Amino acid sequence: MEKPITPIKTELASPPGGHYSQAIRHGDVVYVSGQLGFAPGSTDPVVGSVETQTRNCLANVAAILEAAGSGLDKTLKMTIYVSDVALWPEVNTVYADVMGNHRPARAIVPCNMLHHGFQVEIDAIAAI
Repeated sequence: MEKPITPIKTELASPPGGHYSQAIRHGDVVYVSGQLGFAPGSTDPVVGSVETQTRNCLANVAAILEAAGSGLDKTLKMTIYVSDVALWPEVNTVYADVMGNHRPARAIVPCNMLHHGFQVEIDAIAAI
């Protein structure tokens, strides 16, 4: 029996800014699209500190995971894109605070400045 592919959408996270879904559920796994540092549910591109951006990214990921029937505690893998590796200590401190004792697999990808001038973007894969 083929498992359905279901788009996930919540008003509690920033809406997609292009031709993609906030997340896709396939079976017991949810794939969350990259989330920028928008305040949850907002489309206003106010770029705050890298710490604020990281908290907002993770809050958006958390809201999308909850809408899919999952949560940060069920995250299997996260990818964090950061515009300058020198920002990593601040990003990692917020990440550790938000994630607590849960330590999913993770990749850090240094990149250029992101859309709207954001410095951090996070995507995730989680179990349901």
